[in-house]
Amino acid sequence: MDEIVNKVKNSGLKTIDLAQFIPNEQVLTFDIKDFLWQELILKEKDFRAALKDFDWNTYEGKAVAIICSADAIVPTWAFMLVASYLQKHNIKHIVGSKDEMSKQLIKAKIEEINPADFTDERVIVKGCADIAVPNFAMTYLVTYLQNEVKSLMYGEPCSTVPIYKAPRK
Repeated sequence: MDEIVNKVKNSGLKTIDLAQFIPNEQVLTFDIKDFLWQELILKEKDFRAALKDFDWNTYEGKAVAIICSADAIVPTWAFMLVASYLQKHNIKHIVGSKDEMSKQLIKAKIEEINPADFTDERVIVKGCADIAVPNFAMTYLVTYLQNEVKSLMYGEPCSTVPIYKAPRK
């Protein structure tokens, strides 16, 4: 009887699973609206006091998207002050949406890859992963690795879609 040979395993293809880029941190929102008088007006003294008394430990180990969901004029320094408190508690944060925060976390995880590990390799990016912003993750991965790889494909080893092939040297 003939031995079963795993041709995919022996093909020299390297597979990257998008699931490895799912952020470890839960992304939460800090809404400045909740600290405005009648959700409309920022009173500096009250705002500063509320931030000082706020329990920042509720965000420990998480990532925070700072927003203001009210239709209010909020000065730039208010966002800076919130960021300062988050920074003091070593909490990852951005001013922007939860999706933007997820993108920053995914980008950081992709950048943990050493592109040199993929020099002249044939790479498949697995597409089936429950990731918050899959299009961003895939396109950033292409941008990050394309100058190193021999080829880049999407899908599964048995059925791939070619994305990039390096010119012959």
